[in-house]
Amino acid sequence: MNRTRVLLVDSQRIILEGISMLISANEKLHLVGTAENAVDALNLMELNEIDLVIADCQAPDFSGIELCLQTRYRYPHIKTILLTMVEEKTHIRNAILAGIEGYVLKNASSEELYYAIQSVMNGNKYFCNNIITKLAREAKVYTEKFSDLLIPKVSSRELEVLRLIAQEFSTTEIADRLFISHPTAESHRRNLIRKLGVKGSIGLALYAVRHKII
Repeated sequence: MNRTRVLLVDSQRIILEGISMLISANEKLHLVGTAENAVDALNLMELNEIDLVIADCQAPDFSGIELCLQTRYRYPHIKTILLTMVEEKTHIRNAILAGIEGYVLKNASSEELYYAIQSVMNGNKYFCNNIITKLAREAKVYTEKFSDLLIPKVSSRELEVLRLIAQEFSTTEIADRLFISHPTAESHRRNLIRKLGVKGSIGLALYAVRHKII
């Protein structure tokens, strides 16, 4: 039987120990390791075969959302569930835009966590009832108007570059795909970061997802 290989990420050791026990108690799951910060988590991903990351929203170096984006770039086959106490609507929305597969609150039962894992590994999304209710109540907030999108801010070529960055293409791959030089592609990337006021390629990707550019 192929077991789901799980990596746990949480800055609180007591939480890691508790969730580790739950994961280890399920014969369908295999705990690969635990990490208290995103740097250690990414190192473990590099050294081990991992199917699923379960992470908190809050960490000392990266948020769970940023870790999800980094994971998507480096290891697109790995799925992510956020296990957190954060119910703030901005975090929920950003998590969805970042591409997380599941959002579960830490006061959930072990049965719900197991069900969330099963759902996500079967190719579905899972959001706990509290989060679904909150999303429904905030529906008007999520119906945002993007009339002042980035079209007036960037050139058509920069828009092409932004789309490719959001699709995880490297600078070299973007240059080859658009038939431009590597320095030109890198210049477009720097200009996008400056014009859109974001931090690095991860910020560009999140901007593209948030504004439905891809």
